[in-house]
This record gives sequence, C-alpha cells and structure tokens, in this order.
Amino acid sequence: MDTLLFWLVPASSVLALAFAWYFHRQMMRQSEGTPQMQKIAAAVRRGAMSYLRQQYKVVGWVFFGLVILFSVMAYGFGLQNPWVPVAFLTGGFFSGLSGFLGMKTATQASARTANAARQSLNGGLRIAFRSGAVMGLVVVGLGLLDISFWYLLLDAVVPADALTPTHKLCIITTTMLTFGMGASTQALFARVGGGIYTKAADVGADLVGKVEAGIPEDDPRNPATIADNVGDNVGDVAGMGADLYESYCGSILATAALGAAAFIHSGDTLMQYKAVIAPMLIAAVGILLSVLGIFAVRTRENATMKDLLRALSFGTNLSSVLIVLATFLIMWMLQLDNWMWISCSVVVGLLVGIVIGRSTEYYTSQSYKPTRRLSESGQTGPATVIISGIGLGMLSTAVPVVAVIVGIIASYLFASGFDFANVGLGLYGIGIAAVGMLSTLGITLATDAYGPIADNAGGNAEMSGLGSDVRRRTDALDSLGNTTAATGKGFAIGSAALTGLALLASYVEEIRIGLTRLGTTEINVGGTTVPLQDATFFDFMHHYDVTLMNPKVLSGMFIGSMMAFLFCGLTMNAVGRAAAHMVDEVRRQFREIKGILTGETEPDYARCVSISTKGAQREMVVPSLIAIVAPILTGIVFGVPGVLGLLIGGLSSGFVLAIFMANSGGAWDNAKKYVEEGNFGGKGSEVHKATVVGDTVGDPFKDTSGPSLNILIKLMSMVAIVMAGLTVAWSVF
Repeated sequence: MDTLLFWLVPASSVLALAFAWYFHRQMMRQSEGTPQMQKIAAAVRRGAMSYLRQQYKVVGWVFFGLVILFSVMAYGFGLQNPWVPVAFLTGGFFSGLSGFLGMKTATQASARTANAARQSLNGGLRIAFRSGAVMGLVVVGLGLLDISFWYLLLDAVVPADALTPTHKLCIITTTMLTFGMGASTQALFARVGGGIYTKAADVGADLVGKVEAGIPEDDPRNPATIADNVGDNVGDVAGMGADLYESYCGSILATAALGAAAFIHSGDTLMQYKAVIAPMLIAAVGILLSVLGIFAVRTRENATMKDLLRALSFGTNLSSVLIVLATFLIMWMLQLDNWMWISCSVVVGLLVGIVIGRSTEYYTSQSYKPTRRLSESGQTGPATVIISGIGLGMLSTAVPVVAVIVGIIASYLFASGFDFANVGLGLYGIGIAAVGMLSTLGITLATDAYGPIADNAGGNAEMSGLGSDVRRRTDALDSLGNTTAATGKGFAIGSAALTGLALLASYVEEIRIGLTRLGTTEINVGGTTVPLQDATFFDFMHHYDVTLMNPKVLSGMFIGSMMAFLFCGLTMNAVGRAAAHMVDEVRRQFREIKGILTGETEPDYARCVSISTKGAQREMVVPSLIAIVAPILTGIVFGVPGVLGLLIGGLSSGFVLAIFMANSGGAWDNAKKYVEEGNFGGKGSEVHKATVVGDTVGDPFKDTSGPSLNILIKLMSMVAIVMAGLTVAWSVF
C-alpha cells in the first residue's frame, strides 16, 4: 500500500505539467490584438529571451567550475557522494527550465490580457491568472518529477546493507539535498540578475520619464519603457520561478532527510520510509487541489481592489482548506507514528503562510491604512515618503516574525508529542510545516506570476493607445498584481525561515555521513565514546561544542548576520550603478533625438534593453559567488561550529531584513498607485512626484535585494551540506 501511494508523486507531477500545457494552449488561442499590440509584445519577448540567453551563458561557466570542484572532491578525495556532481547539474537545469517556461508564457500572455481587457475585466483576469498558473504548475510539476526520479534512482543503486538498514534512506535523502544546491545557485543568479535588470530599467524610466519629463508610465515616448516591461518578466517571472522551485524542492527534500534521521536509531525501516514519502505525498495532493483552486478564480466587471483580492483569495483558500483535510487522510493511510499531531504541524505551516500573506497584504495594499498614510506623507515631499516607508517596513516585520516563532514551537511540539527532548520528530515537524506552507504553491505562485503579466498588459495598452476604459481595467489588474507579488514574496520568505531550520538540522546528519566516509567509527561526547551510527543530534552538538560560549560559533553567527547586509549592499549598489547608466541614456535620447517627446520620432528602445542586459550580467556575479564562497571559507577556518553559527546568523538576520525590504518596497509602489488613482492631486501633482521617488527607492528593496535574501539563506545551507565532507576532514581551528 505504501509503495503504491508513492506513485501518486510522479503521477501528480505529470498531471501538473499536463494542466500547464492545457492552460498555455488556451492562452495561445486568444488574439494578441492590433498590429501595434503584437509589435510591442514581440519586442518584449525578444528582449526577455536575449537576456536569458546571456544569463545562462554566465551561469553555465559558474556551474562548470563548481562541477569540477565537486568531481575532484567526490572522485579524487572521496569526500562526497559520487552522485553529487550530477545531482547538482539536474537541480540547476530544472530550476532554470521552470523560470524559462514561465517567462515564455508570460511574454506571450501580456498582449492577450490587454486585448481581453478591451471586452471585460474578468476576461483580462482569467487570461492573466491562468497564464500565471502555467508558471505555478510547471514549478511544482518539474520539482516533484525531479524528486521522484532521484529517489527511484538512488533507491536502486544505494546498497541496502550500508552500515545499518536505516542508514540507506539517510544516504538517499542527504544525497538528494545536493540537487537542491544546484536549484538554489541557479535561483540566486536568476533573482539577482533579473532584479538588477528590471530595476535599472524601472528607475531610469521613472526618474527621467515621470519626474523630469512629466510623461505617464509606459508612455511610448519613454526610451526605457520596453526595457522596463522586459525586466518585469526576467525578474518577477523567471527569477521568481527559479526561486520558488528551489524553495519547494528544498522544503520537501529537507523534511524527507529529517524523516529518515528521526528513525535512524529505531531499526524500523518501514516507519522511516513512511516519514520520507509523507512530505512528497502532501506536495502531490497539493498539486491536485491547486488545479481545483485555479478553476475557481473569477470576478465581475467594475470590481474594486477588495473584490479582486477576494476573487484570488477564494481560490487560494479553497485549496488550503482542502489540503488540510487531505493531509489528515494521507497521514491516516500511512499510519505514521503520531500521525494525528504531525498532521497538525502541516496545518500550522499553512496557517503561518496565510498569516504572513495577510500581514503583507495589510501593509502593502492601498486598500488599507498603512499604504494610504504613506501616500499622504507625500504632501510634505519625497523625504517624508522615504522615512515613512522605511518605518512601515520595520513595523511590518513584527507579525511575520511572531507567526514564524509560533509556527516553529507549535509544529515542533505537535510532531514530538509535546516533548522538547524528542528532537528528531520535533525537527521533522518543523520541516513538514514548511511543506504545508508550500503545498498549495501551484495556485500561490499563479497569483504571483499573474502580477508581471498584468503589469505588461497595462504597458501594452498604454503604448498601443487603447483608451481610458481599457487602461482603467489593466490598472486595476496591475494594482492587484503589486499586492499579490508582495504577498508571494512574503510567502517565499516565510517558507525560507522554516526550510532554513530544516536544512540546518539536515546539515548535522550530513556531518555523520561525512565522518563515515573518512572512516570514523565513533565520536567523543563529554569524555565518553559513542559509536557514530548511534550518535544522536545532541551527541554531535556536544562533540563539536556548539554552544553560545564557543567563540567559533559566535564568530560564525556574526559572519552570517553580516552576510545578509553585505549581500543587500552589493545588490543595492549594483542597481544604483546600472540605473545611473540608464538615466544617462534616457536623458541623452530626450536631448539628442529630436521629436521623441512630441511623438514624431520613435525612441531607441533596443539601446536601453542592451544597457540593462549588460549591467545585470556584469553586476550579478560577485554577490552570487559570495553566497557560495562564505560557507566554504567559514568551514575551512572555523570548522563545523563556525558553519552552524553562520547558518543561524544568516537565517535570523536575513529573514527579518527580507521582510522589511519586501514590504517597504511594496508599500512605496502601491502608495504611488493610490495617488495615480486620483488621490492627493493625482498624476503629475507634487505628491505624485514624491511617491514616484519613494517607489524608485523601493524598487531594489522589493525586487532585487529583499527577495534574493531568502535564496541566500537556503543557498548557504545547501553549500554547507554539500561541502560537509571537506569541513569535517579539515579546518584551521
């Protein structure tokens, strides 16, 4: 029965890909509209694909270097599992493929959404949302397909007599974690590179176009407008797709590894197997219910922002309620030890995700007081807008942090049988809570990817001169997209906190395997010798003296905390430099190309696209490589205690900083939108100019640095896990 249940995992992944193909085909049957609309959409598609080709070339060289390193460690020194180099490559490939397919769909959907909006708001919403669903279903489909493939392959090749019977699944699950590093590496490059691209274009378009020239957003007279639309796709679609692919896979793999570790000393291989496949089954059922939720999303003409939010929330909430019921059914069918309370841990994860999403919505949507007050602060100039936005972002961290704390404690206690000493099952509960949070990713990501599609549809409508009614509908869809995007980022960051904790625990298990490869059979715990295969989580903590009084742990914590700020500083400055080139170019064109502002001459869009592409390629390498190098160097200098400190420091500071930056940026963006709706003087007023400046500051906050931090947290954990063999073999201290 349990073996049969496992086959639900690959079956669900295939079904997800089938529905993704169905929604894509439905979208492609719709008209792209007028010849001008088709021309603009084609220009955006060309720019987006050109950028991705360049990005994959750079990332390809990084992967080539890392594969050589892993191969030397695996085949030369025997410090790694020989499957690691291959697993690393497949993780990176599928992460990149998720982003590519999602972006290809998004660039094809924007003009079709604008054209549908000529007839009705619901028509535009339907195309944009279901096109976003292609991204969601591709991510979960490819993710589970990759996990299923690697599980079946390793189950066939790993010998059953590895140490003890229960060690086989531990070896399988920790090996599978290494393809998560490939996914995280690809995701970080996609997020950072795409974020730099889109914000360089956006800042240039806003500062020179809106503030200096006084022309509307997405006006065809603005040379940076095509680059801006391209950026929405490479940053918020391709980047987000790769990001959530690695979040999704990371949470499932980390939980599976913790499930194997929880029963390593029991000798009960059947119960261990059930704990390993449980997160996969929850994710599989989540796919089926996400599809159901996608079909439930619809709205009416003249819908308000709250109506549109309610329409999307209905689909998401329906999937969430059904996954709760399905989780209890799955756990009951598996008859996992303490199945009732472990199911409650999954529910905890879902609730934490909902709380973070609602908190983000409250602080970033113009339907609520915080963002409206932020708009009001524009009456006294851009300085007060910036001050108020930073304050709002700082305040907004409280609810998500408290929610995550409650989620950690509750999920730990439920799974452990309310026994803090039962570390194995307690940590498994935290991991499975992260799986619960991401179980409805198919529809959650659909609401996120919907945002840039709606944004591009608005740009196409403006550039094609479709009229005020169409623009009103696309603006409504775009404003909704800003909120859903902010909610999606909050969701991704929240899952990173729980997944990061699960990966931290998985690192300790990888230490056991690393010591085994070195031929170590026992460890010293407080003067007592303990066989390696019998050592518990606490035994490893005592052996390596992982306490707050250990200077190696403290040093690692400070380095981890610094990493979050260093990374943000590098990415913010990268956006600033790339944006400066864009500002200079837009000013040059306005100055030198006569007739642009009168509409007699078409700007040189291609030049701006080229500037953003080159800027992003040049600037994304250093921040991304630092995230890979930091855990390796920390391990070489401070050993295992230093790495654990690094991961703790990076997780705690990175999580809070990411929430702050994402919410500040989202609030600044929607504060501008609220003014553009006709409040406080509307477009062209001094308040509008002040909020545009605030939005410009917020752009790299919410679309570059903030959302990249959750990948940083997990990538450092993944690198630490992959390099555990080197860390236990040798360190300076």
